[in-house]
Amino acid sequence: MAIGHWKKVLGQEETSVGDRLIASKVEPARAAKSQPLPPDLQPDLAAALKGIGIESLYTHQATAYKWSNEMNTIVTTGTASGKSLCFNLPTLNEIDKDPATRALYIYPTKALAQDQARKLAQIAGSNLKFAIYDGDTPTEERPRIKKTSNLVLTNPDMLHVGILPNHRAWGDFFKNLKVVVVDEAHVYRGVFGSHVANVLRRLRRVANLYGAEPSFILTSATIANPMELAEKLTGLDFKLIEKDGSATQSKTIAIWNPPLIDEKSWVRRSATSEAAEIFAKLVCSGVRTICFTQSRRATELIFKLSKQILEEELGEACDLIAPYRAGYTPQQRRKLERELAEGRLLGVIATSALELGIDIGELEAAVCVTFPGTVASLKQRWGRAGRSGDGLALFLAGEDALDQYFCRNPEQLLDRPVESAILDHENKSIFRDHLVCAAYEAPLEEGDEETLGPRFKEAAERLVDSDRLRRHSGRYTIREKGFPANTVSLRSASADSFDIVQKETGEFLGTVEAERAFKTVHPGAVYMHLGESYEVTDLDIRARRAIVEEFSGDYFTQPKIDTEINIEEAIESRSARSVELTFGLVSVTEQVVAYQKKSLAEREVLDLLTLDLPEQNFLTQALWFELSPEVLPDDERDLLGSLHAAEHAQIAVLPLIAMCDRWDLGGLSTNIHYQTGGATIFIYDAHPGGVGITRQGYREFETLSKNALGLISKCPCESGCPSCVQSPKCGNLNEPLAKDGAAELLRLMLVDSDTVTVEGGSTFGR
Repeated sequence: MAIGHWKKVLGQEETSVGDRLIASKVEPARAAKSQPLPPDLQPDLAAALKGIGIESLYTHQATAYKWSNEMNTIVTTGTASGKSLCFNLPTLNEIDKDPATRALYIYPTKALAQDQARKLAQIAGSNLKFAIYDGDTPTEERPRIKKTSNLVLTNPDMLHVGILPNHRAWGDFFKNLKVVVVDEAHVYRGVFGSHVANVLRRLRRVANLYGAEPSFILTSATIANPMELAEKLTGLDFKLIEKDGSATQSKTIAIWNPPLIDEKSWVRRSATSEAAEIFAKLVCSGVRTICFTQSRRATELIFKLSKQILEEELGEACDLIAPYRAGYTPQQRRKLERELAEGRLLGVIATSALELGIDIGELEAAVCVTFPGTVASLKQRWGRAGRSGDGLALFLAGEDALDQYFCRNPEQLLDRPVESAILDHENKSIFRDHLVCAAYEAPLEEGDEETLGPRFKEAAERLVDSDRLRRHSGRYTIREKGFPANTVSLRSASADSFDIVQKETGEFLGTVEAERAFKTVHPGAVYMHLGESYEVTDLDIRARRAIVEEFSGDYFTQPKIDTEINIEEAIESRSARSVELTFGLVSVTEQVVAYQKKSLAEREVLDLLTLDLPEQNFLTQALWFELSPEVLPDDERDLLGSLHAAEHAQIAVLPLIAMCDRWDLGGLSTNIHYQTGGATIFIYDAHPGGVGITRQGYREFETLSKNALGLISKCPCESGCPSCVQSPKCGNLNEPLAKDGAAELLRLMLVDSDTVTVEGGSTFGR
């Protein structure tokens, strides 16, 4: 369908300056490329495939089947291209030939494992005995699964804490393990990816203990560096399958910006209200639609608003739509999935829970409310639309800087290649924790370099020095008492965390990493957890516990943070036009000294309250650059504001280069740093040890600076707003900021000049 059809559906037939529809393009349909089923396929499996209508394979599925026994493979074809068959076909064929064969499927979520189990049931032969082994598996069923199942579906968390430490009970399984499947591998990036890379190396090591050397098959959404990701996750060499042989329908991709409601403050209509209206119009027109949101609260609110609109339009109660989010029981979610797949629901509003490969049937439209953090994730969501006919994939912008950057530069979104997934399995704190876990599974010794990496001995010696391991006869054994895997969370760089407990009920709500606790759960903080708002009434540092109560106020809080940075080691450096650019290690000292209360509606400062909290210090990776005096303004206030605003803009657009979020980053800008001797901007990984995000910024610094300049220069606000240089996490409460000065600074930085030293003396960071 042409964009004209969708404009009519969405009420945008008239084109004007204030048109909400910013830009669009049409992706043409693509015919399928197929091959016959492999002649050496086991007869029962071939018959089962034909029984569900599969008489041939897409070319990428055929290639995956051919390569599976020869090499490790990663498949990065599009959404709904049948990637599951790329690993199911060779795996089930091996099990049909030899029932003693064992296979392990690893999924990032329990829901995906459940979905895959349903697909396996459709083509399971008599030799296949598959089972899900995760935290929901009944205790009484676990011994049977360990002994008799030849295909086990699990997740990284259960593999880490439930299977590997207890490998002796899985001896027969590991002895015969031939295939390991890692589905949705692009999810494993940043801190989570760094942990999972260590878990997969431990898996290889345990399999080796039983004489097994399994092959790996990975699947992923399209990313810029699939081979690098696969190799970093597993420590193995891979072959890439990226040519997609599946058919696609034509699809209209559109960018939509809510209208301005206050030109003075540059406030736009709420993306939530706009989304409800769009969603209701699509459903009212009979368009099967999925609407993706970033939180539980947004999901429920859009559902409530759109249901009201539909009931007004239809004149009766509406049961055509439903919300889908975390917090529902598995039974409730399975019911919703069934109703979607069977066509009983016309629309669903969902969090990222439905972004991954769960089969929910054929949809015509996918609306993504605010940028999900990466282009790869956005395209994954858009891929839900247009599976059976011409579709609509719509990005609905919020007021965040990156969202508005795309609205001002639509080609940067419509034509943008996907990002690189970044992880670092040798992040010091993460690597050492997993070495302790590995030593619990079996003593570390000569030859473990093959699985754990060439620097495991150096890290093991550090663990000996800190009394976590002991060395004896060339082997490293565990010194700690207890069960080390229980103390290592895969979702955090640090094992140290604070519990969040509800005051009224004593209910345990969750945890927050210790390095973020003072910023997010300080006394008086308004804290969001799973879309709900709470106020922190007490922070017990010794007990590592934050006490919260339900909050319904009309303000939010923002901490004021004093930051100092000490350069520890310069690893790489180069001249980048009029700056001297360095990547290396820094120690960051942060102290939360106060917090602001700001109104939700006007963002007006209501109060500033002081805090008495200890300093925090951590070592991490950073890029920093010293600026030539030729690019610096003469006035000190303008200089500080320009540096500060340029820092914010670069942090805001760094996710365009790396698969990260601005909350994964920190920064500091100063007109003189005591070590560099000049005006310097630092951008650092906010996770202890770092995971490689700023290294990517260092490598692509010129692109980073150009994107930051585009963000600022095209924003029509007068002096800076949340859509350009203001940051929601600024440690200096967005003071001072000089929007025009930052734009000029970035322009001049992109012109060659010599580097010299200047003098001065203040710092501003976030």
